[in-house]
Amino acid sequence: MNKIGLGLLAGAATLALTSGASAQPAQCANRINDTLRELLECVTVEGVRVHQQAFQDIADANGDVRFSGTEGFDNSVFYVAPLLEAAGYDVTIQSFEYFANVKSGPAILDQTAPAQVEYIENLDFQKFRQSDAGDVTAPVTGVDLALTDPATSTSGCEVADFAGFPSGNIALIQRGTCDFLTKVQNAADAGAVGVIVFNQGDTPDRVGLDGGTLGRENQSGIPALFTTFTLGEELAGIAGLEMRVVVDAVRGPTETFNILAETPGGDPDSVVMVGAHLDSVIEGPGIQDNGSGSAAILEVALQMAGAETRNKVRFAWWGAEESGLIGSDFYVLDSLTQAERDQIALYLNFDMIGSPNYVRFIYDGDGSTFGLQGPPGSDLIEGLFERFYARQGLAFEATEISFRSDYAAFFDSGIPFGGLFTGAEGIKSQAEVAIYGGVAGDQYDPCYHLACDTFDNIALDILDVNSDAVAFSTLFLANTRIPNLNALERRGYIPPIAERRGNYLVR
Repeated sequence: MNKIGLGLLAGAATLALTSGASAQPAQCANRINDTLRELLECVTVEGVRVHQQAFQDIADANGDVRFSGTEGFDNSVFYVAPLLEAAGYDVTIQSFEYFANVKSGPAILDQTAPAQVEYIENLDFQKFRQSDAGDVTAPVTGVDLALTDPATSTSGCEVADFAGFPSGNIALIQRGTCDFLTKVQNAADAGAVGVIVFNQGDTPDRVGLDGGTLGRENQSGIPALFTTFTLGEELAGIAGLEMRVVVDAVRGPTETFNILAETPGGDPDSVVMVGAHLDSVIEGPGIQDNGSGSAAILEVALQMAGAETRNKVRFAWWGAEESGLIGSDFYVLDSLTQAERDQIALYLNFDMIGSPNYVRFIYDGDGSTFGLQGPPGSDLIEGLFERFYARQGLAFEATEISFRSDYAAFFDSGIPFGGLFTGAEGIKSQAEVAIYGGVAGDQYDPCYHLACDTFDNIALDILDVNSDAVAFSTLFLANTRIPNLNALERRGYIPPIAERRGNYLVR
């Protein structure tokens, strides 16, 4: 890891410090917010939105994306890092190499026979991340499809599924049972020149687009697209179908970055880590996913700058999360020694905390809902967030530990973790609407992994609440003697904070 230098950031610092000035109350400008009441007063949704606007501006100037390995991501790094250094944090920009898949042009899916039909990218279909490039037109052959209820598909998972497959055709495969790469590699091995995978259709959240990845391990050499279940079902029923599949992308190793910013003081043998991924997908600017978490932890870090804490606090903005959690994996598993991992008392993860059609999800640290427990101590962090919401009379529920965000490497290292999430491609139920409002039958985030994930793709009320939750949990845990956390949990303790914020009350 290399400490950043003022010379490295000279060009970016002035712009960042100008555009990143927080929209904070006047009384916050010249004080150190070392109490929960002061910090919650100064962390405002307006301040968080300043950073989200900066991320949007960066995307606007860089092809509408902030994907790791692109200038949009690099400029995001050089927006965040100078603000933290100016605020007095010890800042490190950690470079690492990963196998990127950068989109060079639009993907294409056209029916060329028996009719001429052009399908719409990001509505009907998407490019798989880590798909190889290619432009092929060929007949389409379905592979072991299961279209009728319950659609328990194993399509493409077995080599035997491709018995008699016509070499030179495009394979039409259904999602289900095995990973996407297995399906695509089996198709390539059978002589397919391209692959169309459509969603499984067995549950409401497996109907639309899903933004999947084939992973760095992909060596199929053929273009692969993902479509909705509706389109896949339609294509499966067309006799004499011929299609054109185009992926315009470059795959290969590229350099990208994590940002680590830690308090100068605090016990270095008891580190509270707070993280969010900074990168977007290649399809859009990522202002909700994950400009919401990135902006919130940035505003919290700036507003608590200078506070003396019992534990050292280390904030992290991860790179290449959207390419397979690569930045956080690199940091935790590859760059730290076991002794350094042992110094991390816990990790808080904030990935997508302002979804437009939200539910207040807390990671299921104790495993009471989904059966998988986090490392010991994760249950205590879950309980802390539960009481934060409950004291405000706000409903919440558990979300599964699914290893789809940057807590995965911490889990694998036995480090307690917790965090918040407001939903991605999952479908909101009528029961959830009765509790949280919103629209039943729509995704929690209708713009998840799409170009419309812009500055406007945010529910401000939940972003406001969750930004305070970030502030509260960070400073509370920063000043808690971690071995005492279990005793505080048993007592159901939560500090008294009498402060009305917006439309809700924090006690």
